[in-house]
Amino acid sequence: MDSAEFLDLLGNANRRRILRLLSQRPCYVTEISEYLGVSPKAVIDHLRKLEDAGLVESRTDDRRRKYFSISRHVRLEVTVSPYEFGTKSAYPASSGLDITSCRQVSIELDINEDLDAEPRDDRTGEDRTDGDGPDAGAENSEAVAALADRLNDFESLERELSLAQRWAQGRITALREALAERIDHGDPRLVSAVLVAVADGTSQVEAISRETEVPPRVVEDVLEDLAAAGIVEREGRDWSLVL
Repeated sequence: MDSAEFLDLLGNANRRRILRLLSQRPCYVTEISEYLGVSPKAVIDHLRKLEDAGLVESRTDDRRRKYFSISRHVRLEVTVSPYEFGTKSAYPASSGLDITSCRQVSIELDINEDLDAEPRDDRTGEDRTDGDGPDAGAENSEAVAALADRLNDFESLERELSLAQRWAQGRITALREALAERIDHGDPRLVSAVLVAVADGTSQVEAISRETEVPPRVVEDVLEDLAAAGIVEREGRDWSLVL
């Protein structure tokens, strides 16, 4: 499901309240109905739509009663500014993702730690297992404490990344405004969008058109104006910034 469909789905206040409740614990239809103050039939309709979207799943208990829970983690982002409107949905990346490939991000945490690995014995360097020996309880407590500490580290990282994202968004807006002030021909928003696409390495008119969602003829006119001003240059079909 794309981000626009997620927005439509979550535009309903009762569906948002259902997800908020299910984020705390799995629930039966009757529990959700009492929480929302609406009929079970209405709850079932909301749950069906959430299930169809893959956000909620159902299971049956030993008394054959169906209960519901959130099925996966989804992050939905909406950007609204004088220069941009966009929505983006994202799912957790694989644990094998190489975060070091992100050129603008430096993270000091031990991101390569295997969270599923058994705690290691400090004396032998071998994996410990939860046996029945006298130290089993202490070892398990140590592992739980270590995992809780790591969880705290990554929750702190998430908060810091959110703050960094807000800071970056502010810088992007300021830079777009500064760029617009220096553009004395054409629509500053259109011209800056084309320039950013070229700066990112998108060099041909058709590709720039797709990226900016601007007709190719308009993109070509903008590039010709920028070339006349000495800001971009063309070699064959490829455009680049004059640096």
